[in-house]
Amino acid sequence: MQHLMLNQFERVVAIGGGHGLGRVLSSLDFLGSRLTGIVATTDNGGSTGRLRAEQDCIAWGDLRNCLSHLANRPSVGSQLFEYRFQGETELSGHNLGNLILLALDQLCVRPLEAVNLIRNLLKIETQLIPMSEQPTHLVALQACGSKVFGEINVDSMDEAPIALCLEPQVDATFEACEAVRHADLVILGPGSFLTSIMPPLLLPKFAKSLAATKAQVIFIDNLAEEASPAGRFSIEQRIAWCHQVIGKPIIHKVLRHGEQTLLGPLINYFPLKNRHNPNLHDQANLLDALSALLRIKSELTLQSNQPLALSC
Repeated sequence: MQHLMLNQFERVVAIGGGHGLGRVLSSLDFLGSRLTGIVATTDNGGSTGRLRAEQDCIAWGDLRNCLSHLANRPSVGSQLFEYRFQGETELSGHNLGNLILLALDQLCVRPLEAVNLIRNLLKIETQLIPMSEQPTHLVALQACGSKVFGEINVDSMDEAPIALCLEPQVDATFEACEAVRHADLVILGPGSFLTSIMPPLLLPKFAKSLAATKAQVIFIDNLAEEASPAGRFSIEQRIAWCHQVIGKPIIHKVLRHGEQTLLGPLINYFPLKNRHNPNLHDQANLLDALSALLRIKSELTLQSNQPLALSC
């Protein structure tokens, strides 16, 4: 039943990064090629950060993570893609999937082509698009006027920034803009608000495409408070940040975890935690909650389209 409501959509787009986007995409992968993930490419930590410093490439980590979530398991391809080198060598800590994507990028014309080659290798139908194909970093602006450079440092800030930007300012991937412009359903989150959800929205062309979309837009909140400056934001503040950057209100519904289902005009609560790992969204519960929100929206639209009864 939960699939039936979501199956009505021809173009579903999920936006974010890290493990949160991977979890959403793997929950919705029954949509196949009708599902697209727009992936943040500003990470500068771990294996990804080392490659960026040495090769001046985009951040591959979140793309690799999404590919890993969508790959059939168990398989030799998925195991190789997630293999991390151990020991005390120059390769130590590097992820093989990141190295493969970097190598393919150097062989291809575009980073998107490298991603598509891996999708074909791992038999993944869901489309994955980097937010930009040009290297850039997330920068936070502080009230005192100074800047904090890079995702790792932004997440470690003591006080919340007053604004975010990208340096250098780069172009959004054309396919990402087209995907949200023509989407039927757009999902934002879950994930680190400042460093996973916000970076794609900071691309002017992408924000303009989001502002122009006629899709229903649902924001999925995190299960727990973030250990970052965004952890002190209320849900209303986070929504306001999104709308300010996009230039207009676009979020129709917010989905949050609650022990009981509580429906509201904007914020809605559903049991979303996985009982085996409460730090993860339960995939079945997430589908149920999304379907319930979409069903309510569909019923309200149907009622509003009913002809008025005329009295004689």
